[in-house]
Amino acid sequence: MTRKKTENYVNNKEFLEAITLYRNKVLDAKEKGLDRPRVPNYIGDCFLKIATHLSYKPNFVNYMFREDMICDGIENCLQYIDNFDPAKSNNPFAYFTQIIYYAFLRRIQKEKKQLEIKSKILEKSGYDEVMHTDTFDGMMSGMNASYSDMGSIKENIETRMNR
Repeated sequence: MTRKKTENYVNNKEFLEAITLYRNKVLDAKEKGLDRPRVPNYIGDCFLKIATHLSYKPNFVNYMFREDMICDGIENCLQYIDNFDPAKSNNPFAYFTQIIYYAFLRRIQKEKKQLEIKSKILEKSGYDEVMHTDTFDGMMSGMNASYSDMGSIKENIETRMNR
């Protein structure tokens, strides 16, 4: 019984072959003094599939900057593709999944810091009253909830910074 190939599936053996072949091309080009060869589309597709499906995990799925996380993960994979050594490991899927995972965590930290900076700027400029709608009876009744969420995020970041 043969397994169907789905478009979402990264075959680790084929991925390893492609990485090994690409690595050999890079070493040959370096030896001959030529320009570095372009990363094949198959390897790029694998990076994209790994990053996209990792972003669907429950701890990453609800971020509004999920696309940025995916892009950071792919960028880091391309940056560290030469560090993967097929002689040491035959599991490129796990290697690049870890790279993408930590890229996601770094992006989340960057975005939280940016949110903290924005809220501090609002507080210091005196425009934090824009976020309160206690006196406004219009249709923007959900503004208070988002402001309180920003406050709890700010407290979490301040406690981490103090550690």
